[in-house]
Amino acid sequence: MKVLIADKISDTGIAKLRDAGFDVDVNTGRSEAELVAIIGDYQALVVRSATKVTRPIIEAAEQLKIIGRAGVGVDNVDVKAATERGIVVCNAPTSNIISAAEQTITLMLASARNTPQANASMHVGKWERSKFTGAEVYDKTLGIVGLGRIGTLVAERARGLGMKLVGYDPYISQERAAALGVELVETLDDLLPRVDFLTVHLPKTKETIGMFGPREFALMKDGVRLVNTARGGIYQTDALVDALRSGKVASAAIDVFEVEPCTESPLHQFENVILTPHLGASTDEAQDRAGDQIADFIIAGLTGQMVPTAVNVPPVPPEVMEKLGPYISLGESMGAAIAQLAPSGISEVDVLTIGQLAEMDTRILKTAVLKGMLSKVSDEPVNLVNAGYYAEQRGIAVTETKREEIHDYTNMLVVRASSSSGPIEIAASLIGKNNEPRLVSLFGYDLDMAPGRHMAFFRYPDRPGMIGKVGTILGDAGVNIASMQVGRTAAGGTALMGLVVDSEIGPDLLGRIKDSAEMTDAWSITL
Repeated sequence: MKVLIADKISDTGIAKLRDAGFDVDVNTGRSEAELVAIIGDYQALVVRSATKVTRPIIEAAEQLKIIGRAGVGVDNVDVKAATERGIVVCNAPTSNIISAAEQTITLMLASARNTPQANASMHVGKWERSKFTGAEVYDKTLGIVGLGRIGTLVAERARGLGMKLVGYDPYISQERAAALGVELVETLDDLLPRVDFLTVHLPKTKETIGMFGPREFALMKDGVRLVNTARGGIYQTDALVDALRSGKVASAAIDVFEVEPCTESPLHQFENVILTPHLGASTDEAQDRAGDQIADFIIAGLTGQMVPTAVNVPPVPPEVMEKLGPYISLGESMGAAIAQLAPSGISEVDVLTIGQLAEMDTRILKTAVLKGMLSKVSDEPVNLVNAGYYAEQRGIAVTETKREEIHDYTNMLVVRASSSSGPIEIAASLIGKNNEPRLVSLFGYDLDMAPGRHMAFFRYPDRPGMIGKVGTILGDAGVNIASMQVGRTAAGGTALMGLVVDSEIGPDLLGRIKDSAEMTDAWSITL
């Protein structure tokens, strides 16, 4: 089989491919037309960022089985076109994690010791020793928001510096955090008032963009120092500017920006802010590692093995898709709901199929659940190929259970999760000719609820007037209720109210409902 290297990668990566018995051609700097002319002879294509793998190239690739991007993103690959042709697209997402973690520590130390500012002063002939007095990191508390692979590496390195570690990541187990020497807290509000330094390692999602605003800054210690090497926009710029001006934030070090390249920013005015042009992956080692890793994945793909970093899904046989296809999106939604219902780290997930579903190979449904769950929290793209791999990396034990027993529904999908604060169980089914989804049970309460994009759930003592209280508060806040379902254990016992609403119920409004209506628990979910 033949492999085309269209962009420069490490010599060791090329050697790996040749040692595996593949015919490797290094042919870089080709135009789209030139690649269209030659790609038909190859079973694998390796690129970095220079080559754009467009639909015309993919459509001309009659024998292509796998495309490898020697780096983190795949923005230069038409993944949709590749998926349509059954071509696996993979990347090397761990190639830069060491470099990114080291950049985080570098910026933290440089910020604490005013190193860039002192260097600039020296370069213009000044000696301002007293001006650049800094702070030690030893025995200080570092808050780590997001304990994925980069956050984990940062924790390991910070522990070596003698720092105290406090972490917030609802989707990592207490056992995993303890092994890292990290004290895991249940909410971000529990973390912010305690830390002297704060670093964030989160994916770019609707929930994370702008997640640090005026309220969060107000909760922080006076003189806190911030680092962001994850994604631009996680800190609200205006709120950060205000916090810098007031002294709430003693210094900040930012490597990533909402719009890049970033040549204009209100942060430029602050001497106590270090700004670097997205250098997290910019090391020789990271670039070499990307070539080595992508070679391993190309070898795996061409020899019929699992490619753990695939960003798309090879075609599922039509006979399987006909039966299970409608349940894949349902499983993803259930996983996304579990991620938002879990108040703290998930350690175990069991996917139970009941009825005719249990007679089939439902591994793809288990993976769909993991994809939905981890997509809410991972800082790398999660798909139906790599979801199991990422769950394993996070220390989540995943099982699959089957029951062919007769039930009220012909088929049911049940997801059960164990977390440090208790079990979570959600059950759903598809009904009618159009396979309409129904949430049929949550936390053991029977429901018959058509899910929507924005939902909220409230658990409370069953007594008159509760529905009215919730409706009044939402109405006053301008939130329209599309539908409502209530399940209860028994009259006068406990009840669960489920709402589908037209707009998201934010944490402040959710808390107000919980306090005003004296709810036991409250959750807001966006699918």
